[in-house]
Amino acid sequence: MTSLAYGALWIFVFSVPWERIIVLPGVSIVTRITGALALALALFSVVTSARVRRLHRFHMAALLFVITAGVALFGIRFKDLPDKFLTYVQLLLMVWMIWEIAPSKKRLLGLMMAYVFGAYVAALDTLMLYRSGGGKIVRFAAGEADPNDHAMVLALGLPMAWYLATTYHQPILRWLFRAYLPVAAVAVGLTGSRGGMLASMVGLLIVPLTMTRLSPGRLATAIVVLGLSGAIAIAYVPDRLVQRFASTGSEMQDLRFGGRFKLWMAGLRAFTEKPVLGHGVNGFQRAIRGRLGIYTQVAHNSFLSVLVEQGLVGLLFYLCMFIAVFLAVLELPTLERRFGLVLLATLGIAMLPLTWEHRKGVWFVLAVLTGFAQVAGIRTRGAVRKQQARRPTPLRYPAGARPLDPLTAPGREATT
Repeated sequence: MTSLAYGALWIFVFSVPWERIIVLPGVSIVTRITGALALALALFSVVTSARVRRLHRFHMAALLFVITAGVALFGIRFKDLPDKFLTYVQLLLMVWMIWEIAPSKKRLLGLMMAYVFGAYVAALDTLMLYRSGGGKIVRFAAGEADPNDHAMVLALGLPMAWYLATTYHQPILRWLFRAYLPVAAVAVGLTGSRGGMLASMVGLLIVPLTMTRLSPGRLATAIVVLGLSGAIAIAYVPDRLVQRFASTGSEMQDLRFGGRFKLWMAGLRAFTEKPVLGHGVNGFQRAIRGRLGIYTQVAHNSFLSVLVEQGLVGLLFYLCMFIAVFLAVLELPTLERRFGLVLLATLGIAMLPLTWEHRKGVWFVLAVLTGFAQVAGIRTRGAVRKQQARRPTPLRYPAGARPLDPLTAPGREATT
């Protein structure tokens, strides 16, 4: 039953990067179906086995964050619970499923493989969209996805794909994961997302950081893949999007950030009105509407969105989730530690210009890295026990007694 639950979870993760391609009005139907199936099988597996894994401190922080979000809603009148709060509950169940169903490194690698394959689908759909409507569309993204969101989803797959390429031994899989880098680079370029470009650059740092562990042949392959990714992106991305990328520096110098700066300032002022528990989940736009009127939008910054909606208490627990994962990553072996830090940095860059605190990709990354840390900890403790078992047990003597010298012990004469 656990294998069936893992299979459903694998399909769910695979559908996350391209969930906007097949949708009903306002609903990502593929992830809803596969997620519900995976949850049902996971619960049945736990009930039949009568075993539940002990939670990590990351899960405790996530649980407290969701509870705080629910408590903050009591003082606000809603006809129905906000969809965003229900999403938080679903995300909490998702990270629990990953923890419970994927306790081994092999299964965690399989889930990352599912994400990269799903990102392949989203990237290739973006390329097909460009080929079919290159002259009519300004920015390209698979399905009905926002170009900025789409670029960040693809950027998260970059360090995963390269790490998988260094982990798997099958040549076909290795080259398939390596090929994701140029494909994703072109797709991110076609989105025209400046934040996506920065996140992709951070994600590609995994390549030089792992070069010290590569053989000469693989080192040459890494250099070729990086060069090919940049060359193909430059060759295929339209000039109008290249000019948009070139304006990134001036946007930052002028504090425009694509119109986000005024949203951030309005959000900070709204935070001062309810600093402890905030304005409630999904309340950012309601909180700033009096200041910006028709120009009201979402926060375009995940951490500011949490601060305004759930106050200092909610932000504290949300940051504790990231701190718990960061501390866990520091305990990983060298290769996995570098991979984990690059993936966390890529995720952080992705969350700064977007309202991503309730996105599946964010919670998936945190859950997988937590699982890796737990697996590494189990292996380390097992190695220590084996090493201690091999050591001879030292003899213990009564207090004040000294071990006898075999050369001067009774019954044996000393020699000169």
